[in-house]
Amino acid sequence: MMSNSASSPALAAKAADQELNSILSEMNQGHAEAALRSHATSLPTTPTAGAPKNGDLFRNSASKMETVKNWGISTYKCTRQLVLEKLGKSTRTVDTELETQIEQLRDTQRKYANILRLARALSSHFHHVVQTQHALGEAFSELAQKSPELQEEFLYNSESQRCLTKNGEALLSALHFFVNSVNTLCHKTIEDTLLTINQYEAARIEFDAYRADLEALSQAPRTDPRFEEAQQNYESHKTKFENLRADVAVKLKFLDENRIKVMHKQLVLFHNAISAYFSGNQQALESTLKQFNITVKPPSNPSWLEH
Repeated sequence: MMSNSASSPALAAKAADQELNSILSEMNQGHAEAALRSHATSLPTTPTAGAPKNGDLFRNSASKMETVKNWGISTYKCTRQLVLEKLGKSTRTVDTELETQIEQLRDTQRKYANILRLARALSSHFHHVVQTQHALGEAFSELAQKSPELQEEFLYNSESQRCLTKNGEALLSALHFFVNSVNTLCHKTIEDTLLTINQYEAARIEFDAYRADLEALSQAPRTDPRFEEAQQNYESHKTKFENLRADVAVKLKFLDENRIKVMHKQLVLFHNAISAYFSGNQQALESTLKQFNITVKPPSNPSWLEH
């Protein structure tokens, strides 16, 4: 459920304003001057064919200054709202159910990132094991040609290492597939939803800032121009906030469905490939790779698994 009540918003805002006005005004003014300087450097300094006329330049400059002004006001209001919330002098709009889901998503991303880190470490270490087995098999094979008295023993060990290398390459391909899929889920699919969540949280701050302004003017006459402007700003930011809240709810639902589907497939792959390899079941390992359409890639390049 949502709550957005605040006690004595006008008094709280005045008290906070006394502490913040000088700092935030200087900050916003500094940003505004920098933005104006940036815009000024982009204006043509010499007449050129098709260049804007003086009237157009004036209107463009006025429009840019108005944009900077509005940005500064919005930044000030949002910063003040955040400080008021920190000081306990204003409350924030809360959707308990949605924010619980958002926190669960961030926790899930952290845990999946840890799985991804460990899976990459396993792949990297096992990659070096397979390389060593391949080199050892080659050494046994070479010695078999030069040691007739131990040729059979060297050839036996060479063949064993060759089989281990082949199966190891198959397991590495499965691990590589697992790592890529979890990486996509963790750092692309989830991040896309978190981007919308960040926009939603920014809209929430703006909404609360303009809500506080409207509450502060609640005692003013309805004919007061300031009240009408505050009402319009409140409605505009309320619509933006509610739209983003709906977008987040939809994205969270579809993300959860996609996450379950993807991880079910990857966890089955991981279990079957690991179990088949360490039980020495070459046929089951090959069957697992075929089931998930994985092509075996020989680990000739040490950076193959390190993305």
